[in-house]
Amino acid sequence: MDTAKIKRLESAGWQVGSASDFLDLSEEETAFIDLKLALSKRLKELRTAQQISQKELAKNIKSSQSRVAKMEACDPSVSLDLIIKTLFVLGATNQDIATAIIR
Repeated sequence: MDTAKIKRLESAGWQVGSASDFLDLSEEETAFIDLKLALSKRLKELRTAQQISQKELAKNIKSSQSRVAKMEACDPSVSLDLIIKTLFVLGATNQDIATAIIR
């Protein structure tokens, strides 16, 4: 959010903060969420770049289309190891995963 908008909101009596502030997350919890978001985003990028449907990917990982959609949406019910395994199925390398995390 740009500074001008923040100032307008604060002058109108609003408090501006992050989701971490609002949810009172620890630094570790915030880092974990950021990690999961980065990997989920990379998963979707790889799938769409390869022009693979969620249904096709689900078949390749022996899961359901809705599970793939949840992975891409970073649903809390999806484990980090499933996201990483799926990235490898899509051809991601350790370097590719590291790059996604660093971004």
